[in-house]
Amino acid sequence: MFSKRIFKAGFKVALEEELLRKGVSIKELAENAGIPSATIYKITSGERDPRFSTVQAIVNALEPHESGFIALIAAKFLLDEVESKKIAIGDKKYKIKGYPAYTMEECIVSGVRAEKEGALGIVCAPILASMIEKIVDVPVAIIKPDTKTIKDALQSLQNRID
Repeated sequence: MFSKRIFKAGFKVALEEELLRKGVSIKELAENAGIPSATIYKITSGERDPRFSTVQAIVNALEPHESGFIALIAAKFLLDEVESKKIAIGDKKYKIKGYPAYTMEECIVSGVRAEKEGALGIVCAPILASMIEKIVDVPVAIIKPDTKTIKDALQSLQNRID
């Protein structure tokens, strides 16, 4: 977590590492934080120490407040049934935030976007999970169809064949 890393490595080093880890440019950070990009350039070059309000803006931009949700990457028609719902797992409730995707590229972009937006974890199809796990630093779980889902798909296919 960036805000904890600041105290271990120093602000300049922690900021450079976080920008690299998240794949965020200084320009993007400046836009998200609402501060001039020149200020961030001066901080990363060591030319300037940040004010407290600048540190707050940068931390808020890199660690969004809408955390605590689980990202679900799937086709739009599947998301319509679960998006914006809260799901109880044990004694905790999690918001499910859908990321529609129809191609492998869209799935990868959705995984990166979900992490940037503060997802605690990502749920996706098995074929995508191994790829997305290599790209993001949040846990990734797979959607495993149950027997009924597979039988329903086979029945649908048989109806189209006949």
